[in-house]
Order: sequence, then C-alpha cells, then structure tokens
Amino acid sequence: MNYRHAYHAGNFADCFKHALLVELLDSIARKPKPFFVLDTHAGAGRYDLDDEAARRTAEANSGIFRLLERPSPILERYLGLVRNIGLYPGSPVLTRAVMRHGDRLVCCELQGDDAATLRGVFRHDPRVEVHERSGWEALNALLPPREKRGLLFVDPPFEATEEFSTLVDGFRCAHARFGHAVSAGWYPIKHMAPVRRFHAELASSGIRDVVTVELHLREPTNAGRLNGCGLIVINPPYQFEDQALSIATAILEGLGDDEAGKAAFVARLVDE
Repeated sequence: MNYRHAYHAGNFADCFKHALLVELLDSIARKPKPFFVLDTHAGAGRYDLDDEAARRTAEANSGIFRLLERPSPILERYLGLVRNIGLYPGSPVLTRAVMRHGDRLVCCELQGDDAATLRGVFRHDPRVEVHERSGWEALNALLPPREKRGLLFVDPPFEATEEFSTLVDGFRCAHARFGHAVSAGWYPIKHMAPVRRFHAELASSGIRDVVTVELHLREPTNAGRLNGCGLIVINPPYQFEDQALSIATAILEGLGDDEAGKAAFVARLVDE
C-alpha cells in the first residue's frame, strides 16, 4: 500500500467529495435521533498544506486555495468548516465537526502512520473510534451498528485495477447488513470505459435508489490523467440530487478552468 493522501490533500477531488459529504451529514443531522458514520479509508484526519508533501505536488493550489479565493455562497458551509478547522480537514475531521451529542464515528485506516496520527487527533474524544484495519473488512465486521441510522463513507485510493469491482462488492456487503443507511463512494474518472462498467455492475447488483454525482474538469479521454471524479450515493436524502448538482456546479465554476468538456451533473442509476 503506497498511497499517501498528504500529497493530494485539498485538490479538486477532495473539494468535490468533502463538500458533498458535508451536505449528506447535514441532511442526516436534521433529524434528532443519533446517527452512526463509518469512514472506511479515513487517512490522517487533517493535513498541513504548507508541508513538503503538499508543496511537492501543489494540488491544493488548483483546489481548495482557489475556492477560498473566490468563495461561492453555495459552498459556504463547507468552506466555513475548512476555515474554522485550520489545517485542511479530511473526512473524519469534517464528520466530527458536524456530529452532535450522541452521534458516533468509526474510522478505519490501514496505513499505520496515518492511523496513529488519526488516533492523536481524536485521543480525547469518546465519540470517535479509530481502527487500524481494512475498511473493506469493516463493512462486514462493524455493521449493523447499534444506531438505527447512519452514513457509510467509502473513499478508496484506487491503486488497484479491480477497485471499481471491490467498491461494488463493498456496497453489496454493506447493503445486506445495513440496507437503510446512506452509502457514499468516491471514484476517479480518467476515461469513461471503466466508469460505464462500474455503473452497469452497480445497476445490476440489486441495490435500489442509487444516484451518481460527477465533475469533469475536461473530456475524460486521457487514461493517464485524473480528468474528473464521481460520488455514488445509495439512499440519498430528500432533495440531495438538487443540492448535489448545485454544489458540483459551484466547485467547477470556482476552480476556474476553461477546458473543453468540463461538466457537472447528477444522474440516477437505479430508481427507488
């Protein structure tokens, strides 16, 4: 396992998935009953965008820094959390910022150094557990939770060629054990052939109520370049599709790139 997110923190893909994550969490938090969140690929929790790893790639310059320079009202909830937290917040820290008394977060991180850092971030927080283990295994071992409602956030590194199929298998497993949860899974878009296969495999999985949100920086025709990304959402909250389109569009406009083929859209893969 070679992937280290510190080199990519705050890039356009982070902005996309984290703004949508905050929207999902806010939607769930509108109801008073406690909720559970399982973050399967949690990372280190927060990232210093001035350190060597982040400066080496400078991906945040065309991501979060650009959005902060030209803030959109649609993104204010997400950008406000980023400003208040300080160091760029990964998904566990954003989740914790939205949680209320009685809500619970379980984070899984297989990379030992990152898991240790994450434990340090939450060392005084009894509502957060950190497990140094495979998030894929956790979708079976840690579900269903004692809470009756919750969010599964799956953000794999996509180092392996079969990770699209692994994501579908993970969704199947989670849905069998905690079928009424909101499940969200991030995926990269380099070219469209593997994405189409992924969508088709998910559509034939038997899981209902599935939407996808995608952001394309440019035409997805170069298989050697990250041209965009998407988020699959199962059991999306009420009005999420409209909100997701507004968020993805605001991010695309805020990034300011003007390449042919840029687009943001929401599509329903499977009806309820």
